[in-house]
Amino acid sequence: MADVVTGVEASAISVLKRAVEMDTARRFDESLVCYQEGINLLLQVLKATSDQSKKERYRKKISEYMDRAEQLKSFVIETKNAGGSHEQIQIDDNATGFGMEKLFSRFMTEFLTEIEIEDPYIRAHHQICNLLRFCEVVVKSQCPVKEIRLLTGRDEYPDAQMQQQQKLNQLKKSLHNHEIEFNWSFHDSLHDREIRFNTGWIVKIGRGLDIYKASDNKFSIGSIDLDLRPCHKTTVDIFHTKSINKTKDDTS
Repeated sequence: MADVVTGVEASAISVLKRAVEMDTARRFDESLVCYQEGINLLLQVLKATSDQSKKERYRKKISEYMDRAEQLKSFVIETKNAGGSHEQIQIDDNATGFGMEKLFSRFMTEFLTEIEIEDPYIRAHHQICNLLRFCEVVVKSQCPVKEIRLLTGRDEYPDAQMQQQQKLNQLKKSLHNHEIEFNWSFHDSLHDREIRFNTGWIVKIGRGLDIYKASDNKFSIGSIDLDLRPCHKTTVDIFHTKSINKTKDDTS
């Protein structure tokens, strides 16, 4: 009997090790299956064990693995359901209530580790400030983002180019203090403005991050809190890569 229990325990350890590897590799469907199989094996070991200290240890590990399996299950279901998801937000001229957190906080989940921003106009001071505010939402969310990548355009004037580089470098240093790598590259013929999250969500904004109107002065309501800042007229499209793949499959 002891040999059988030992064999089942060895199998559980092997399967759960595979689950963690798949989890780390972001192969969540496979990871979930392995977690479920490993948990079932550990439950068999728990039932066959009489040693109370071992039982307590098994219960603790089973609880930890079950919590993670539930998180993955919810994420996998959400991702599958996102296949037909397309949300469009119309922002009218002078509309308020569209601060960075309102637009982006829903995407700051425990599964998010990388963000790509494609916006040709992260050049002027206020545009880089908008990027900074976006990054602040990321940091405040405490999601496990490790890298933010920016693809943008370069200002045509050498002095402005130098200022752009300096400000982006300052942001890079600040994000590094929060254990987030920030890298950027320039492309002269960019047109699209979108933010891609490696959870599969894509946010396209007609004006990119430059949706807020300038404040009348530093002491105007809305000069600090973007929820109160009037916006330019624009459209926000939110969809998932699953919906793109589904559209391709339907038309092929």
